[in-house]
Amino acid sequence: MALYTIADLHLSTLDSTNKSMEVFGARWDSYMDRIEKNWRRLIDEGDTVVIPGDISWALSLDEATSDLKFLDSLPGKKILGKGNHDFWWCTMKKHTEHFEKNNITTLSFLFNNAHEIEDFIIAGTRGWFFDEKASAALPNKTDFAKLTAREELRLETSLKEADKLRTDTGKEIIVFMHFPPVWNGEVCEGLIEILKKYRIRRVYFGHIHGNYTASPVTHFDGIELNMISADYLAFTPKIVSKIVI
Repeated sequence: MALYTIADLHLSTLDSTNKSMEVFGARWDSYMDRIEKNWRRLIDEGDTVVIPGDISWALSLDEATSDLKFLDSLPGKKILGKGNHDFWWCTMKKHTEHFEKNNITTLSFLFNNAHEIEDFIIAGTRGWFFDEKASAALPNKTDFAKLTAREELRLETSLKEADKLRTDTGKEIIVFMHFPPVWNGEVCEGLIEILKKYRIRRVYFGHIHGNYTASPVTHFDGIELNMISADYLAFTPKIVSKIVI
């Protein structure tokens, strides 16, 4: 049994979504077939895969059913986090009801909670970003301070739950986010302070596309930052190994 992770699947199995990532260049050619092939090659039924965001291009939960069933058909358990393109995301109650109705049994969520998986405790939130070009494309009334404060609250809520599990087990807490808390010289200070408060040593993040020469691992203030965007990983889930001290 092992823990893996990969972000930004951007699934579009339903013809009506018409959002295939293949329009973004050769790197994305046949990406959904490659995801399935690599997944089935690596992942066993007893394994767990954390997918922190940008899971489906669907605009509603009903529309996302095809993508969610595709994930459900793959080996292992899957823990889903929210990304900036997951417009299908609803309340946990609606998700649970929808999964029961559609016999989706291997998916769960990382949202204001924590999971104990093998040698690790999983925590996280979506996060927020500091990309000026991307920010400029958002509505003028977007309240960045409010959005950041909300993500800080959600991260703290998740880590409080994780800390309770760590007290009982002594296992390492690993944080999974969609947005990087540090990128291209910009730092989300509030999120970093919370990570340091709970003694987090590792963070895995997605969201970054097209930057294939970037280092897979960087460090900031004692925190190891791992990039796991699907295209960066060549659509191959990345194993999460124990830190050797």
